[in-house]
Amino acid sequence: MNSNKKTAMKAIVQNKYGSPDVLELKEVDKPVVKDDDVLVRVHAAALHAGDYFTMRGVPVGVRMVVGLLKPRRNYVPGFDVAGHVEAVGKNVTRFQPGDEVFGACNGTCAEYVCAAEDKFVLKPANLTLEQAAAVPTSALAALRGLRDAGKVQPGQKVLINGASGGVGTFAVQIAKSFGAEVTGVCSTRNVDMVRSIGADHVIDYTQEDFTQSGQRYDLILDNVANHSFSDCRRALTPQGTLIPNSGHAGMGYVVKALVLSLFVRQQGRPFVAIPKNEDLVVLKELIESGKVTPVIDRTYLLSEVPEAMRYLEKVHARGKVVITVEHNSK
Repeated sequence: MNSNKKTAMKAIVQNKYGSPDVLELKEVDKPVVKDDDVLVRVHAAALHAGDYFTMRGVPVGVRMVVGLLKPRRNYVPGFDVAGHVEAVGKNVTRFQPGDEVFGACNGTCAEYVCAAEDKFVLKPANLTLEQAAAVPTSALAALRGLRDAGKVQPGQKVLINGASGGVGTFAVQIAKSFGAEVTGVCSTRNVDMVRSIGADHVIDYTQEDFTQSGQRYDLILDNVANHSFSDCRRALTPQGTLIPNSGHAGMGYVVKALVLSLFVRQQGRPFVAIPKNEDLVVLKELIESGKVTPVIDRTYLLSEVPEAMRYLEKVHARGKVVITVEHNSK
């Protein structure tokens, strides 16, 4: 076999910032497996807020990573993936071809993705590949926000603002798995769903403002930033903490939260959920124990990623939007 010969694959490519129209299905070079890498034949990917920010090029911090004036050449969006191991580098010990894996890495809206082995974990046995693809980024954000930033404890009263979204649906279930009494805030159409995934109480924000109810919480995970920080803190106990999910808001929100955290005890710092292999293992265990199950709103084909992004722009998705990748049999 000639290892230097490049082969092509289909991928969603973004060569400028803007609307979903900047996302195009093209042929690009298939990744080459290096000694420490795992090549995954993508079965499914998932979209989240970071993909939207990258598409638009806002906030400006996105451009520092992806490209200042435009994305680097043939930039492929997507961070979440599930699929089969196609090949492994000579130094890889955790996986072998044929293994079903899920994980978080760059460029997953493609037929193949290649990354270091610590970016992947064996797929939970009780999930399909589509379900597994919905897990990594959003579930990691929920886990890090509740466990690490919020330090949630059994018996605490926890409120998840934005309980029906990608992060929120995982946060409700993860908080319950830690023994908390969970209140979810969502719209009317999602009340039953949020209750079905384990919320002890559900607030329909079209009917009630949780910041005005008089109820106090030990921890609030704010995924939507539709209330001021001071209003949210009013719904906390004296020792309670407000944790802002910086992945769902603008740079001004993040900076303000960071500054306030230096002076206001109840104001938690924004957190960054950098994927870690050990956290993926924790999520796998929670899923296999039946404590966490992904909620999927819609699925789209790889060629339909622009339509999927338009849906995310217009609608508050119920759980996750998943991209399935069809491979031509040869």
